[in-house]
Amino acid sequence: MGILDFLTGEFIDVIHWTDDTRDTMVWRFEREGHAIKYGAKLTVREGQAAVFVHEGQIADVFGPGLYMLETNNMPVLTTLQHWDHGFRSPFKSEVYFVNTTRFNDLKWGTRNPIIARDPEFGPVRLRAYGTYSMRVSEPARFLAEIVGTDGEFTADEISFQIRNVIVQEFSRMIAGSGIPVLDMAANTADLGRLVTKAITQTIANYGLSIPEFYIENISLPAEVEAALDKRTSMGIVGDLTRYAQFNAAEALGAGGAAGSAMGAAVGAGIGMGMGAGFGQQMAQPGPWGAAPAPAAVTPPPLPPVAEKVWHIAQGGQAQGPYGRGHLGRMVAEGAFTRETLVWTPGLDGWKPADEVAELAQLFTIAPPPPPAAG
Repeated sequence: MGILDFLTGEFIDVIHWTDDTRDTMVWRFEREGHAIKYGAKLTVREGQAAVFVHEGQIADVFGPGLYMLETNNMPVLTTLQHWDHGFRSPFKSEVYFVNTTRFNDLKWGTRNPIIARDPEFGPVRLRAYGTYSMRVSEPARFLAEIVGTDGEFTADEISFQIRNVIVQEFSRMIAGSGIPVLDMAANTADLGRLVTKAITQTIANYGLSIPEFYIENISLPAEVEAALDKRTSMGIVGDLTRYAQFNAAEALGAGGAAGSAMGAAVGAGIGMGMGAGFGQQMAQPGPWGAAPAPAAVTPPPLPPVAEKVWHIAQGGQAQGPYGRGHLGRMVAEGAFTRETLVWTPGLDGWKPADEVAELAQLFTIAPPPPPAAG
């Protein structure tokens, strides 16, 4: 083999990159000390860019296509190599392939709660998370600002910095938006556009762009959500007084149905007893007038009447429930007066005991407490 054949074998004449990692953003073409031959073929596939770095300087950037590395398509590198003077020797340059496709489903989220002022609830703590996609929009700037001399640069190495930028702008937007917490779910798309606009310039300084940005959820602390659920339940119940009356009516209805069934059973038993007695009288001889009168029928017992119970307010706290008899004893002890506020289901709010006819009688029966000794 001649010396020319040996030199030809030493020079790289095909430069390309096939990526199958799905997360590599930049890959450096390994020369292993071999020079790149003038006139070599450079293959740049769709979704890629090739950046030539010569003696520490970014020389040329190539988009998708097939290139012959010659003077007519390498203007900057030609000037650096002085090929315009007929110099055709091999050159040693580093070639970085940059992945310009989108990197999707990248996560972002707030590690610490964001303090915001809600017009209805006051100061609240919010957390949020979502996804975004990024791509390299300026390969040369991305290489100079972020990658440097890294031979293989992945998306994980920059995603943490992107998350910091997103969270910072999102915190500023959400704190100053003035959107009520209960309406944020309906405004996530608008908030996402505002955050994207706010971070565009900072991300562009890295040579990147954010084609898509999504806010998946904005949440309150667990204890606040539990309190909100209770408030929602109260709104569904509505008027608590009417709700208590409804429950009482339901209970009485169930008790009345049970009492009616018991009365019917007792009546049926009595009817059977009367029929048996009448049959015995018919079997006895003698005139009808001599027959003894039937025994008196005893009616069934009445269903128990539910006693009304009362709540009283003492020291700013509701106490009870107490029956009327218990309140009478409290009147005698001086613990229950005419001015004591009382409430029972069906009463329209708290009222002094003296204004309730059922309780006013207690004060006419029991004498007032004796005056203190002078």
